Amino acid sequence: MPSFDSMSIPVWLSPAFTTFGLIFLAELGDKSQLVCITLATRHRQVPVLVGAVAAFVILNTLAVVFGVGLAEWLPHRVLAGIVAVLFAVFGILALRSGADCGEDEDVPALPGRGILITTFLMILLAEMGDKTQIAVAGLASNLQPIPVWIGATLALATTSVLGVTIGCRLLRSVPLRRLHQLSGVIFLLLAASALVKVF
Repeated sequence: MPSFDSMSIPVWLSPAFTTFGLIFLAELGDKSQLVCITLATRHRQVPVLVGAVAAFVILNTLAVVFGVGLAEWLPHRVLAGIVAVLFAVFGILALRSGADCGEDEDVPALPGRGILITTFLMILLAEMGDKTQIAVAGLASNLQPIPVWIGATLALATTSVLGVTIGCRLLRSVPLRRLHQLSGVIFLLLAASALVKVF
C-alpha cells in the first residue's frame, strides 16, 4: 500500500472523494444529524458542532485503526441499552421543559463545555458500531486509510454543520414550546429505535 507522502494528488483525491460521497449520503437524515438539529435548536451552535466533530474524529479514527472489530469491545445489546437510556432521558427532559416554558421565553443556554460534552457523548455512543462506522472500516480495508479517514471526517462534519444550520433556522421560525416538544419526541423515537436493538 502506498504511503501518504508518495501518493500523487489524483490517487489521493479519488478515495477521499469516494468516501466523502458515500458517507455524506448515508448520514443525511441519520440519528447523529437529528441529534445536532435538536440540540442546536435549544443551545448554542458552536459547542454542539465542536462536540459532534470531535466525536466523529474519534469514531473514524477507531474505525480505520480497528475496523469492524471495534463494535465487539462492548456487546451490541449493552451499547444499545446505554444509547436508549441516554436518548430517553433527554427526550423526557425536553418534553418537560416544553410544557413549562412560555412562548416568549429565551432559549436556555447551557455552559459551552456542558453542551459540548453532552453532544460528544451522545454521538459517540449512538454511532459506535453503526453502519457508517462499519462502512468507513470497510472502505479503509480496501482503499488508502488516510484519504478514507479524511473523506469520512469531512462528510460527517458537513452533515453536522447542516444539522446545526437547520436547527438554528428552526429556532427563528418555530415557537420555543414547539421546539422543546419536537426535540423531545425525536429523542424518544431514537431511544425506541435503540431499544429495539437490545431485544
